[in-house]
Amino acid sequence: MRTLRPEPLTAAAFAPFGDVIELAGARQMPINAGTTTRFHDLATVDVLAEGGRTLINLFRALPREEPVQLSLMERHPLGSQAFLPLADAPYLVVVAEDDNGRPGALRAFISNGWQGVNYARNVWHHPLLALGEVRDFIVVDRGGEGVNLEEFPLEEAVSIATD
Repeated sequence: MRTLRPEPLTAAAFAPFGDVIELAGARQMPINAGTTTRFHDLATVDVLAEGGRTLINLFRALPREEPVQLSLMERHPLGSQAFLPLADAPYLVVVAEDDNGRPGALRAFISNGWQGVNYARNVWHHPLLALGEVRDFIVVDRGGEGVNLEEFPLEEAVSIATD
């Protein structure tokens, strides 16, 4: 069995796969007569291919047993998919570049808790990997006609060492 060690989730390391959604470095502006701070334009939502529309969902993720076992990669060819955690709790992100229509080398990241991710269109990623307890995420993705999900079962057993 192959073991991945997660690296910290940073904007630079994650850039080939999409956006890290975080407040650090974000453009800020006061709104609502100064009672609210707006953190502006945190990710590029891409859902309009083939007449798509934006969906806002809540995903409730069951925690994965550790060591986390990876089984399946997926991608969305018609739109991006953003995950915004609703609790300050780390979770895992696993991505891969495309290798002739299948996932290439896997990379694992661990969030700092409040960071979200926005997978760019067509980026291979593992389904949601919550740790410790049930976690809720707001998910912004694409709705509409067309096939927007491709799945690829992993041929080799892979685990993530979270210690």
